[in-house]
Amino acid sequence: MDAREVSLQALYACYKQGGWSDGVLKKQLAQHGADRRDAALATQLCFGVLQNQMLLDFYLSRFSNIPLKRMEEKVVQALRLGAYQLLFLDKIPQSAAVNSSVELAKRHCKNPRAAGMVNGILRALVRSLDDLPTVPQRDPTSYLSILYSHPEWMVKEFLLAIGTGETSKLLAANNSQPPMSVMVNTTKITAQELRDKLEEAEVEARLHPWLNDCLLLARTGNLEELDAFQKGLFYVQDPASRLAVLAAGPISGMRVLDCCAAPGGKSFAAAIAMENCGQVISCDLHPHKKKLIQAGADRLGLDIITPQTADGKVFHPEWERAFDLVLVDAPCSGLGVIRKKPDIRYKDPAPLEGLPEIQLAILSNAARYVRPGGTLLYSTCTLLRRENEEVIGTFLTRDSSFQKEPFVLPDPVGAAPEGMITLWPHRHDTDGFFICKLRKGEDSL
Repeated sequence: MDAREVSLQALYACYKQGGWSDGVLKKQLAQHGADRRDAALATQLCFGVLQNQMLLDFYLSRFSNIPLKRMEEKVVQALRLGAYQLLFLDKIPQSAAVNSSVELAKRHCKNPRAAGMVNGILRALVRSLDDLPTVPQRDPTSYLSILYSHPEWMVKEFLLAIGTGETSKLLAANNSQPPMSVMVNTTKITAQELRDKLEEAEVEARLHPWLNDCLLLARTGNLEELDAFQKGLFYVQDPASRLAVLAAGPISGMRVLDCCAAPGGKSFAAAIAMENCGQVISCDLHPHKKKLIQAGADRLGLDIITPQTADGKVFHPEWERAFDLVLVDAPCSGLGVIRKKPDIRYKDPAPLEGLPEIQLAILSNAARYVRPGGTLLYSTCTLLRRENEEVIGTFLTRDSSFQKEPFVLPDPVGAAPEGMITLWPHRHDTDGFFICKLRKGEDSL
């Protein structure tokens, strides 16, 4: 089974389960024994189709007499795979892109006429590649929505926040491929030593341009099979998450609570910053995540981490005023990680409206665990003000014992004089991320 076959099956599975996950593709790759080259192409095809789905559908609909929504789902996915290759991948011959989609339709689609329809639509697209239909530009929201394949409600949110020019850059960044970033376990090895070790294993590794103890990797193959991974010399984490921990400022000997910890990256970063001296309690609502965090801590040799199953909204009296630092990486809409999870953009926005209430409940509960003079760090991986600044504003009107505290992060991010900052993919080449640092008064009762 080649990369296109794997991609079709993965995209269809994504459609059936209502969302994308890397596990879907990994399962297909393992099931069909795809080699490294096919795995790389399958990944590129899946992400490319999801990142450009609305634009692909715009073009395909111009060459089809039948609306896409009336077609069998596997026919639509075969068309999208072909169109993506024709429009975005110049190293794949046009005939190969068309023929492979036709073969996919023959093998997987119920309608015996599907293959002929796929052939006709894609060949019509080929004939028009030098004179493609123009995306209407009358309305900037609609234009950007189609051009960058983001729903209109989301484009409107970004336009209000950062304007037309920056919104275009943000949406383009969301459709880019971020580098693989890993954090060095400095309790075991230095960044340069890890880089040398990875390059000996034929992994491309370079030092992050502005974040210490971070490497950017390429040509990793199966990351978990690397000797350096198995020995706990690094863990995968986006720079934005690491910056949140830097803002919080954990030091050796602290007692830290990570309220929404899974998969454990912030707990690992805090424990490493603390030189594995002190205590980190890592909580998550789901019991199976406890095992995930424990496995990561064991691999990294971070024995100060204690995973626990706990609901962030439920008060634990034994933790009241007991922690120097409490981390709250609240559940959110995830609009800051679209470049890594491209299907997030297609989710129904209605259920997201209740998130601020949940976030505020978790933050308010976590605040009770901070000792007088201690730090409360609130973060999300979204870019919506109602889940970020507005949650903080409401919290501070209800709890006067906390104040926002300024912090400084490495350039080009720099200072946050008001105690909070938003990281943007197109500005900082990180996940979209919100960070707010709060300090509890020494005389708080």
